[in-house]
Amino acid sequence: MIGEFLQDLECGGSIPFERFMEAALYHPDFGYYTKRVRTVGRAGDFSTWPGLHSSLARAVAAWLRAKPERHVIEAGAGTGQLAAGVLDHLGFFRRLRTTLHIVEISPVLRAAQEKLLKGKNVLWHGDMNAALAAAGGRANVYSNELPDSFPCRVFVRADSRWQELALKIDGNSAREVLRECELPESSSLHDNAPDGTRVEVHESYRKWLGSWAGSWQCGEMLTVDYGATMPGLYHRRPAGTLRAYAHHQRLTGADVFAGFGHRDITADVNFTDLENWGKTLGWKTVSLDTLTDFVRRQCPGIALNDQFAEAGNAFQALLQSRSE
Repeated sequence: MIGEFLQDLECGGSIPFERFMEAALYHPDFGYYTKRVRTVGRAGDFSTWPGLHSSLARAVAAWLRAKPERHVIEAGAGTGQLAAGVLDHLGFFRRLRTTLHIVEISPVLRAAQEKLLKGKNVLWHGDMNAALAAAGGRANVYSNELPDSFPCRVFVRADSRWQELALKIDGNSAREVLRECELPESSSLHDNAPDGTRVEVHESYRKWLGSWAGSWQCGEMLTVDYGATMPGLYHRRPAGTLRAYAHHQRLTGADVFAGFGHRDITADVNFTDLENWGKTLGWKTVSLDTLTDFVRRQCPGIALNDQFAEAGNAFQALLQSRSE
């Protein structure tokens, strides 16, 4: 199966890892998100915060209630659990005047969202530009675990320089090779890293932001994901953060490349990059907190047990604004 899609993608006998990850997750015929994913939670390959606790939905709703815009966009809504919770916690009158737009490219997940959100004031779109056009450019945007779902480039420090990880395909197995490359804009790629260091850069997410930034006229954007800022992101993790999940099992190393299209592939998000990329687009950073701190600030007095408080410290909540 790997060889079939590589007939069109092969480049010098190897393929950059980013393109391998893109096909493994989003190939229209056998990608994980386009064809294989069935659900999120105990019966799926991984769980997300909205399926475990209502605190994020309550915090997002509280944040939105304080904003004047009546259009809200959720980018990548999973099974729709977070959207349903946000609408429930908005309150009756605010919910009446709010239109929720969902941007979703997975037909499997969109079907789940439509079933869960049937009868609610929700519109679906294939991309952010379409959603922003429907909102007149004025909208608050939020996402949960979105940047990590974008294909990432992987870089390895070797011979005192950064090289890009690529995969040499042999039948149904993949072998790592390193290639010279043009480096992207990222705070992860610092020159004092020792040889053997591995980092991931979500450059495809940066390109995605740029593809619709011109359509966004005003509002705030909340980005929630697991990760950290630099240099703490890779502190004590010189082998990087790349991994895969299947049936709630964490897979690393060569296991990430196996089971093509049958498992989620992900890496921690560099929030220093997200801040910097936003600034280049003219956005202002409003705040950057752990998810635990964001939830408690939006919902004072909310009860978070020790398990969720600790888990929330592994997530970041970045608020950015776009003004007219």
